[in-house]
Amino acid sequence: MGHQIFLLVCTIAFLASSSLVSAEVVKHSFHSPNSARKILVAENDTKKSVDGILKDLDIKGSIDYGVTAISLGSRDFGGLYSEKPLAVISPAGADDVGQVIRHALQSPTLTVAARGNGHSVNGQAMAHLGLVIDMKSMADNKKIDVNVNYMYVDVGGGTLWGDVLKHCVSEYGLAPKSWTDYLDLTVGGTLSNAGVSGQAFRFGPQTSSVTELEVVTGNGEKIVCSNSQNSELFFSVLGGLGQFGIITRARVLLQPAPDMVRWIRVVYSEFEDFTHDAELLITSQETFNYVEGFVFVNSDDPVTGWPSVPLNSNQSFDPTLLPKKTGPVLYYLELVLHYNNHDDPSTLNMMVEKLLGKLKYLEHFRFETNLTYMDFLLRVDHVEEAARGSGIWATPHPWLNMFISKKDIDAFNRIVLQNILKSGVNGPILTYPLLRSKWDNRSSVVLPQDEIFYLVALLRFTHTHPKESEIKQMVAQNQEVVQTCIKNGFDFKLYFPHYESTVEWKRHFGDQWERFVDRKRQFDPKAILAPGQKIFTRNHIL
Repeated sequence: MGHQIFLLVCTIAFLASSSLVSAEVVKHSFHSPNSARKILVAENDTKKSVDGILKDLDIKGSIDYGVTAISLGSRDFGGLYSEKPLAVISPAGADDVGQVIRHALQSPTLTVAARGNGHSVNGQAMAHLGLVIDMKSMADNKKIDVNVNYMYVDVGGGTLWGDVLKHCVSEYGLAPKSWTDYLDLTVGGTLSNAGVSGQAFRFGPQTSSVTELEVVTGNGEKIVCSNSQNSELFFSVLGGLGQFGIITRARVLLQPAPDMVRWIRVVYSEFEDFTHDAELLITSQETFNYVEGFVFVNSDDPVTGWPSVPLNSNQSFDPTLLPKKTGPVLYYLELVLHYNNHDDPSTLNMMVEKLLGKLKYLEHFRFETNLTYMDFLLRVDHVEEAARGSGIWATPHPWLNMFISKKDIDAFNRIVLQNILKSGVNGPILTYPLLRSKWDNRSSVVLPQDEIFYLVALLRFTHTHPKESEIKQMVAQNQEVVQTCIKNGFDFKLYFPHYESTVEWKRHFGDQWERFVDRKRQFDPKAILAPGQKIFTRNHIL
């Protein structure tokens, strides 16, 4: 995969070898001995009250009370929260999901959370003393049905996007239009949020490439929905944070997959030039197939500095060629152009030069390489493998993702990127523009008001044995960033939102709050689903 993967693997080794004192992962809350005893009694009482219901639960899949399953259901990639469920359900299919929800409805307290591949970062897929449905284990996920005549694929909600890619490309030469950067995420999981990557400026998020869903609602009903059939449920579930139903099947549009990509990075010292060029590319008819942007530290830091930019081992970043007056952070655009094996190389090169000729990037700071289309989309897999081997994949990841309006992005850069985050976040910082008109406003996703808005993602990593103080500092800095946006009146929305109070959720949804509540009343009136989002509550025995 080239120099980038080599550097990321080296970074993983660096983080893993750092000699920090091991400490307990930050917990959501801390209890005194008396409160701990009360919680234990409450858990025992709740388990007794639910046992009768679960004994009568007739499903083709399995119900697991075991330590391993409970541990799986009580953690996620973020590693900041832990909520113990009563049981983890491995459903055989959508009918099992419906049975679980209908049985939960018989209890006044039981809740149900759908867990994909566990990549939530703030406990969103957990259910305290509830039931966690392990969607990745669903047998229906093995069915990836491609219709070449109508150019779509039907996939189970617990299917990994990486498996969809491999099957569609290798068997049919086709691929979905829009992706995420990391593909070991479930179809239902990303569609419940949005699903964003460098193709979103062309095709919208993944939710914009779905034409039909099979959903099990909070009423326990299995319903097929689309733009023209049960459309209110269809648009409620897309970006609905799991609040209205569990996606058990999705129909995703396909297009011909290219053989290869030209992968390019160009560096900027001025944010104004960086954003100008990014916006030019996403609004031009003739442009790249993929556009993303990154912020990196103006230093030799192996994790967040100059060494993180080149793509091949024969490329190097020479800081002596930078302008004399540069700030604490620099920027680069990451660009991809698709091509096929039979394409004339000179024609490809001419197109690359034509597109890059419009841009104001720094001379001497252009890096490029060629990859197969599949290798590019699976570029994070090698990083994950190395991170799992070193142990840092299992450590906390206090990530923060936001959408920020174009009108506020310059001020955000000045106040946040160049000051609060000037030393980096021990991982990638992404920032690139998207087009609001590519998103369907009937979905449950809420966005800033401008036609052009920016994704900002702080993808923090910790060391193998992080100190509790280190993790708390990262979380506090995330909170500082959010509070800075509020204080300065920025038009922003959290992506993968996480709030603790109704007041905060109302502010997040703004004038869409009443629509969101109405949808909840219609499709999950007893607030059975996705309690970990902390939007609506179903009282547990305390």
